[in-house]
Amino acid sequence: MIPIVDDLERHGIETDEPLLAPDDHANDAFVAANLKRNFIANFGHGMLGMTGFRLINAPTFVPAYIFMLTGSSMMVGVSQALQQVGAVMSPLINASAIEDKARILPVALRTGMLMRLPLLGLALAGWLLSGPWLVGLTMLFLLAFGYYSGAQRVSFQMLMAKVIPLEKRGRLQGYRNLAGGAIAAALSFWAGKTLIAGNVLGNGYATTFMLSFILTSAGLTVLVMLIREPDSHQRRAPMKLRHRLRELPQLLDDRHYKFYLVGQMLTTAGRIGMPFCILHAGAVMHMTGSALGLLTFAFLGADTLANLFWGLLGDRKGFRAVYLLALILWIAAFAMMLVAHNQAGFVIGFVLMGAASSGYMMSVSTLVLEFGKREDIPMRLAISTTAETSIASISPIIGGVIATVYGFTTLIGLSIVLLTFALVVVTLLVRDPRFTRS
Repeated sequence: MIPIVDDLERHGIETDEPLLAPDDHANDAFVAANLKRNFIANFGHGMLGMTGFRLINAPTFVPAYIFMLTGSSMMVGVSQALQQVGAVMSPLINASAIEDKARILPVALRTGMLMRLPLLGLALAGWLLSGPWLVGLTMLFLLAFGYYSGAQRVSFQMLMAKVIPLEKRGRLQGYRNLAGGAIAAALSFWAGKTLIAGNVLGNGYATTFMLSFILTSAGLTVLVMLIREPDSHQRRAPMKLRHRLRELPQLLDDRHYKFYLVGQMLTTAGRIGMPFCILHAGAVMHMTGSALGLLTFAFLGADTLANLFWGLLGDRKGFRAVYLLALILWIAAFAMMLVAHNQAGFVIGFVLMGAASSGYMMSVSTLVLEFGKREDIPMRLAISTTAETSIASISPIIGGVIATVYGFTTLIGLSIVLLTFALVVVTLLVRDPRFTRS
């Protein structure tokens, strides 16, 4: 237990408003009265957090770092798999911990703090260690980062669902991702050209990881200072996790949600080629620190600019439309990777991939909130996250084997096939829950 998040009043996150009466009208009134403050809190937290986390999650820096340490495509796959393995069970555990709580914020803050510590560990290990110890601890920190990433995804998305109305979530994410992505894109270019190419402080990658830790910690501080959360009156009675897990099949009675999960798993499998695209680019052209920074800038810059469009489209037309367009762009991105033969071609490929990735992340994190009953949101988030991370924990290892045995082009071609299947499933079998209720 971390005392700093157990006593909310000491951290200025209690409000002078009286406790809510247990009805929807009182909840809606609280949300409306605190909307501006909560919008700013989510914007600040997401902007700074996204800036830092994208330096880690972009399919460039970490794969290139692991390849530099090990010289092995297989180890790149293992590192990506470990990050996802950590996130397999944590969403269900976290959902069980919050779905019976009047307030989610204490659990969310604890999870957020623990998610940031592995970034500090990556930086310190890079500066202080070498050889097998550096490789081993780097893998361990990626595993821990993945575990708390999965947990944070549930708690913070649920927190946003409580304090931001449905019709404003798209623009919040669009503005937040636009600002955070712009900073991340600029930082990535600077980090590649300056920190990594110049090997600043003896290990430019470690210095980049420390920058990520500082930025994400600042974002969490903004949230603590500003957020106002209402009490939940639609929540489940306390139940042990093993008993709650027995009820999960009932959530799949909604056939559109069930096929949404199938589409999400196919999409996740289709991302198998992402961390290897930077290695493929390096095999085709000469890869320098500046080139690495440029390709990361292309990925994050496109992610940034596309977010505002995705948010507005989702608010107006629903997030299923965002999902479909993102899949189309993703297929185009991988196709571009196959035909690119110089830096300009790979820049275009990473631009398309960045735009697609941002659309996918926004659509799946928002669309899942709209299926079924409100009190089941935590577990729906957990099921979706666990389904995604289960596939994502296996696919990088398979990708590493395919890349080693058959080459990068075969692996990228497989990604195109899987994403095409996902596009067919979502197009034909999933309806937007905002407009059609099962």
